[in-house]
Amino acid sequence: MTEPADQRPPGAAEGAADAGPATRHLPTHTVVIPPDVNMVTLLGPRDELLRTMERAFPRAQIHVRGNEFHVSGPSGDIALVERTLDELLAVIEGGQPLNRDAVERSIQMLRANSVERPADVLTMNIVSNRGRTIRPKTLNQKHYVDAIDDNTIVFGIGPAGTGKTYLAMAKAVAALQAKQVNRIILTRPAVEAGERLGFLPGTLNDKIDPYLRPLYDALHDMVDPESIPKLMAAGTIEVAPLAYMRGRSLNDAFIILDEAQNTSPEQMKMFLTRLGFGSKMVVTGDVTQVDLPGGNLSGLRVVRDILAGVEDVHFSILTAHDVVRHRLVGEIVNAYGRWDSAHGAGTDGVRGGGGRAHGAGTDGVRRGGGEPAARSGRVDVGEGTA
Repeated sequence: MTEPADQRPPGAAEGAADAGPATRHLPTHTVVIPPDVNMVTLLGPRDELLRTMERAFPRAQIHVRGNEFHVSGPSGDIALVERTLDELLAVIEGGQPLNRDAVERSIQMLRANSVERPADVLTMNIVSNRGRTIRPKTLNQKHYVDAIDDNTIVFGIGPAGTGKTYLAMAKAVAALQAKQVNRIILTRPAVEAGERLGFLPGTLNDKIDPYLRPLYDALHDMVDPESIPKLMAAGTIEVAPLAYMRGRSLNDAFIILDEAQNTSPEQMKMFLTRLGFGSKMVVTGDVTQVDLPGGNLSGLRVVRDILAGVEDVHFSILTAHDVVRHRLVGEIVNAYGRWDSAHGAGTDGVRGGGGRAHGAGTDGVRRGGGEPAARSGRVDVGEGTA
């Protein structure tokens, strides 16, 4: 914890005199960092983390001398800087390294007056592999992870880069390691950007594999690559298209449906009713990136209305503030949102917009004048009804 010292630091009067009339009479507060804390860890290389705090509090002046922070400015900013330092020290004490992202997210959570402490969010470990630890990075992500612990079926809905699938897979691996489940099942609908599998070269497995590749990539981050073939051969980990789930009852399993915005309502019903005893389900997707052909209705869009009020089913909503990829990804998501609002685009996005009203037909898959379901030499996987 920090130790505030209200006395004016040596040389503070001269600094205040040089600061000009705008800051001369602002209150000053001194925060003493415990001597066992490495100041380089707190300040960052070349004071990068200090500069991050200075940018976050433009109305305050932050000076560091030895193990003391001297903060002057509006009293509200001074209090928030002190709380930020307390949280960063707690993160360090928890054995986690600090970086610019952690500092920015800590300040963001403090400004949101959240009940949870930023340090509790940033030090929550889900699974570790090869020295890398996977944990939530935002408050909404922590709520999402907590919901997976507390509910049998969880829907994670949000834009690209918010960690919906990645965190769900980390929870699945953690559950398998803790012997809470006997297997992990990862599935996706084989529909992407208007493409059809029948037009792709190769065998059926060759056609399907590219659609499932993102799941394999995430899996390699969490499980030793050498053990993955053995686990898959034993059926402990299964990665398969959604169509392969039909007719099954999945017991003692952690089941993840990714890209669920590309399911029809019938496919969504089919998937959810595969739930067996001792299993958990996590359904992830982004309703702004629907790739269903012909403007077909997305099962992810309607399921919230259908399952509203059903006990043990939870919907977690993530936003652009929860994007954990490159900072530009969050800005791109926001820019597209503003463009959609200005041009009156539907929430299903460009390709999947114009979904039908609730009174539309129930066949769901080939509505709106779509192409015939099959042609010579063509294979459509994952687009059938329940």
